[in-house]
Amino acid sequence: MNLFQHNAYEKFLLKPNVKIKLKLKMILLIGTLISLMFITMGVFLHYFFSDTIETQLGERALSVATSISHIPELQEAFAEPDPASVIQPLVKPIQEATGAEFIVVGNTDEIRYAHPDSEKIGLKMIGEDNEPALIDGESYVSKAIGSLGYSIRGKVPVYSENEIVGVVSVGYLINDVQSLIHTYSRELWFVLFLIVSLGIIGAIFIAHYIKKLLFGLEPEEITHLLLQKETILQSTHEGIIAVNQEGMITLANHAALKLLYDQHKALISPIGKPIKEVLPQSALPQVLHTGESHFDKQMYIGGITVLVNRVPIFYQKKLIGAVSTFRNKTEIDQLTKELTKTKQYADALRAQTHEFSNKLFTILGLLQLNRKKEAISFIKKENNIQQDWIHFLLEKVPDPMINAILLGKLNQAMEQRVEMVIEDGSQLTYPLEEHKRDLLLTALGNLIENAIDSAKTNPHSTRQVNVFFTDIGDDIIFEIEDSGRGIPPYLANEIFTKGFSTKKGAHRGFGLALTKEALLEAGGNIYLEESDLGGACFVITIPKDSEI
Repeated sequence: MNLFQHNAYEKFLLKPNVKIKLKLKMILLIGTLISLMFITMGVFLHYFFSDTIETQLGERALSVATSISHIPELQEAFAEPDPASVIQPLVKPIQEATGAEFIVVGNTDEIRYAHPDSEKIGLKMIGEDNEPALIDGESYVSKAIGSLGYSIRGKVPVYSENEIVGVVSVGYLINDVQSLIHTYSRELWFVLFLIVSLGIIGAIFIAHYIKKLLFGLEPEEITHLLLQKETILQSTHEGIIAVNQEGMITLANHAALKLLYDQHKALISPIGKPIKEVLPQSALPQVLHTGESHFDKQMYIGGITVLVNRVPIFYQKKLIGAVSTFRNKTEIDQLTKELTKTKQYADALRAQTHEFSNKLFTILGLLQLNRKKEAISFIKKENNIQQDWIHFLLEKVPDPMINAILLGKLNQAMEQRVEMVIEDGSQLTYPLEEHKRDLLLTALGNLIENAIDSAKTNPHSTRQVNVFFTDIGDDIIFEIEDSGRGIPPYLANEIFTKGFSTKKGAHRGFGLALTKEALLEAGGNIYLEESDLGGACFVITIPKDSEI
């Protein structure tokens, strides 16, 4: 899309209210998604780490307490008169080696024999969580508030001769645990923040890349272009087929499918099929190979002649596919004939202009020669002729279009020295529907043109074309006859065939064929008869009440 088209879409296709651009929208959406994902992950990991660390510390405390409870010296010390003097020196090095916050050893009455604070030895243990170990002999992990604060503790009973004699409590303060968790969490959140930042930067690059692939268009513009393209493709009269780099069909509009359906009854859709499978004679693979365009090439599809254009598709100087457009050549020929009819109108007007120009120069010459009487007489004569024609046509043919073509043909015949006569009694006052009138104009233009051409082959004195028309009765009838050479009876049917002509030269044989098609479309017909003037006489009829 060029700059002009892009500006046009911004001005006329986008709504005036402010909208978030696609690039910013993608950055926000991707950034938000990444942030939510990693925030959720961070919260989960935070609680997971917290639980894991607490569990690991509890298991470590329980493991240390178990090891201490199995020390023989510790078990035997409970039988000593002063167990604290043996147990305190025994567990002190173990506490320092394991990094435990405290190791407390007590008897069955929960009296301390070991404690990090030697002044608290001999006092009762705090926490009230020793009963499962002392009574039931369980080893477990608990959380309780002791003399040093809230802590995670591993509790293990001490046995001597298969009898519980005390309990070992190894603990880590919750504050230290939370500090450790906070350290890990801070590192975790820093890494997550870094990942989110990189994700947002990646979102910016992704949005920029996608925006570039979309040629800077917004979704609303893309939607409009897609609908516009689809409408154009389906409404165009030319068949369009596009293929990718591998020669697979990626697009085929209605006109193309119609032609393919005519030739391939079982074909549902050619999309995704190789072009050679659908149209074996197609030259699109050659275009994909050479990258060269083909214009106005004839191609035959099931006996139908089409004109084909083939153009390669390039993106960033790389060949990515090709497009072929084709149209039925017969339709182009019909269009040519319509242009020929228009040319007939122009020729008629040109003839009238030329005839008037000759008359004006004649009048000018007479005036320069000071022959005023002759000039006035000439003017009156010509004026009378023109006025008679115009007055007659206005009275007998109120329709301005039919009036105009008859007047134009009268002037054209006069310029070419052919006497054209509209016979007395001719009239056409019945109001014609517009489409039917256009079809009648096509027929009249072609028939009178042919009659003038045929009459020109005679000497000047015998060049004549007679036209008669009437709307009396149920049909509108026109008779056009000429003094030409006529048409042999054995050609009476062939002259209405496309491409057939009794005249020499290219691009002939379409006038009468188009005339008959137009009349049949109007519900009428055309007949060939012998002319009283010696040439051909064509009779055309159009019913007044026919449906078109």
